[in-house]
Amino acid sequence: MLHFASGINFYKLFLICFAGSFIGVVIELLWCLFQNGYIESRSGLVWGPFNLLYGIGAVCLSVTLYRYRNRSSVYSFAGAFVIGSVVEYACSWWQETFFGTRSWDYSSLPFNINGRICLLYSVFWGILGVFWIKNIFPRLSKWILRIPNKPGKIMTWLLAAFLLVNSIVSLGASLRWSERRSGEPASNFIEKVLDERFPDERMERIYANAKFIED
Repeated sequence: MLHFASGINFYKLFLICFAGSFIGVVIELLWCLFQNGYIESRSGLVWGPFNLLYGIGAVCLSVTLYRYRNRSSVYSFAGAFVIGSVVEYACSWWQETFFGTRSWDYSSLPFNINGRICLLYSVFWGILGVFWIKNIFPRLSKWILRIPNKPGKIMTWLLAAFLLVNSIVSLGASLRWSERRSGEPASNFIEKVLDERFPDERMERIYANAKFIED
């Protein structure tokens, strides 16, 4: 009987996405502490230390680099360099287009494209990709394969439901945050609840790095 997360399938990829979303935030928090001497939120969702940028990046790296895992690191570096840059650019564009905010701006760094990506951080993506596919992915995959089939499937769907609801609420709260800034009042019950549960002060704590474009 095949394990529920054998090979590269939905279950394994989702758990990798979930783990990547968490691990990425932890790394950012440690970097923030090292760089600034204090910790502030780097979450991308309103509930819990999760950022889908890293989760999506982990999935893209896993799917694309899996076939090159036993080959020269040059392949992994090149693939991760491109994949990481594309994901980072797309996420920055999406955030700015829909919410009018940016969480990073590389305009002051050389070889940047619209301040969304730059050569330095693309190189970091390349290095991370090599480390991911050669070291982290194999260990994470082995850990996932130790989870029994039935509990593993149940856990995956429960986590998927949590992440879906978390993402929907985060999207709604972020849109209302942007709309309130433009002076738009809540127009229905859901928007009123979002305004009550996620006022500006709370959103500023959650998305401490986000800056509105006009600021």
